[in-house]
Amino acid sequence: MALLECRGLTKSFGGLAALQDLDLEVSPGEIVSVIGPNGAGKTTLFNVITGIYEPDQGEVWFNGHNITGLKPNQITKLGIARTFQTVHLFPNMTVLENAMVGQHCRTRAGLFASILRLPWQRAEEERVRAKARQALAFFGPRLTGYREDQPASMLSYANRRRLEIARALATEPKLLLLDEPTAGMNPVETQELTRLIGKMRDELGLTILVIEHDMRVVKGVSDRVVALDHGRKIAEGSYEEVAHDERVIEAYLGRRAVESA
Repeated sequence: MALLECRGLTKSFGGLAALQDLDLEVSPGEIVSVIGPNGAGKTTLFNVITGIYEPDQGEVWFNGHNITGLKPNQITKLGIARTFQTVHLFPNMTVLENAMVGQHCRTRAGLFASILRLPWQRAEEERVRAKARQALAFFGPRLTGYREDQPASMLSYANRRRLEIARALATEPKLLLLDEPTAGMNPVETQELTRLIGKMRDELGLTILVIEHDMRVVKGVSDRVVALDHGRKIAEGSYEEVAHDERVIEAYLGRRAVESA
């Protein structure tokens, strides 16, 4: 059974169709890349899956449950986490505090318990801190040690990207959605994150859906590639199959890009 299943997703904005009758399945343990030119509907797809947008038509099923119409926090609690095309962090909070935010969906302490510092609330806070540190540790010294106490604003761009992924990991997801995770990174940073994406699947047991423009990353991580254009799926298969599909070449890659891949 598919972990994620999108059935006939359609979403329009002011007459512009961002998604058109889109079907997509992701099986447990898969890394699936979604590619396509700007405006193809990739981020809209992520926004529909995570409840930011409700589809005009169609359904999203996750782990056997219809999650269409649920709120983003409800979907996160069920086990779907994501990052964004542009980094969304709390710049004045520390690295550790940013990671701890990811555990919010797993906590039950309200304002009253927090003010009174009840014993179970203190135990929960320690658990949240431990989970956050565990997520940061996945990225090694780039986000641990003295960096835990640094404001997020002091991190390099690449480390802010890593921190956003760490915060997503702290939600304890089953499915991780990465929206252009290597955007703005240099070749060395890109290569490192490519390895980490595979490591997240192999060591953490995650299923991963990734939007990516860098075809070297797509080739390096993907079990399967789905190509979109104008909100429709135009190709699906292995990297080699999709990269050499004439519709993809015309819509996105360009012949020269395919020949050099």
